[in-house]
Amino acid sequence: MSHVRVLNPNTSVAMTQAVLAAARAVARPGTTVTATHSRAAPATVETHVDEVFGAAGVLAQVERGERDGVDGYVVACFGDTGLPAARELARGPVVGMTEAALQAVSLLAHRFCVITMPPRTLAMTDRVVQELGLAHRCTVRAVDVSVAEVESGAGPAFDAFAQEARQALADDGAEAVVLGCAGLTELVDGLREALGVPVVDGVAAATTAVEGLLAQGLTTSRANTWAAPVGSPTTDGGWG
Repeated sequence: MSHVRVLNPNTSVAMTQAVLAAARAVARPGTTVTATHSRAAPATVETHVDEVFGAAGVLAQVERGERDGVDGYVVACFGDTGLPAARELARGPVVGMTEAALQAVSLLAHRFCVITMPPRTLAMTDRVVQELGLAHRCTVRAVDVSVAEVESGAGPAFDAFAQEARQALADDGAEAVVLGCAGLTELVDGLREALGVPVVDGVAAATTAVEGLLAQGLTTSRANTWAAPVGSPTTDGGWG
């Protein structure tokens, strides 16, 4: 039996519950799935400043997870906040929802679109797309909806994503869609039906990716880039 923990870089309890439900919905029987969130700022991750504080929160959550015996982690924030540092700190595999969604959708369609939110987060998604070498196959769009509106269950979120997705299919040649924010699982089925193309949720994709790595006995390479940190604040519990 494996224990997968979903890490929410922000302090939102509602978002944590949403990503936990998304992960549990796809996890295999016998996998224990838990979720945690940052204990300090930020309330949402929508700016570069938010990302810095969110990354520190991710590290604190990994430290707690290591004490709890967690086997693998999902970073539940689009832009994969704190992912490289979390890989250095965790014994088991760590997968970001953005990279997992993009790698999954690349198996399903030649061209695809990420729809993120709000517009100022476009750069965060662009960064991951570029790092994965998928810019020639992927366009990135944004809807002017706040994370707070999604958390409150506001109806306009579905309409905004559906409209932007239709534009991507018509204008960009997209053949599939990635939802560019955590906590959007409730939109997936409706969008798949409305659009008639694959719609990928990153938390679900990352959860199954972590399970797959654990099933193969694989974890992060310690050869060089993601070797465990030495002489840093993490060595004496500085993030916990």
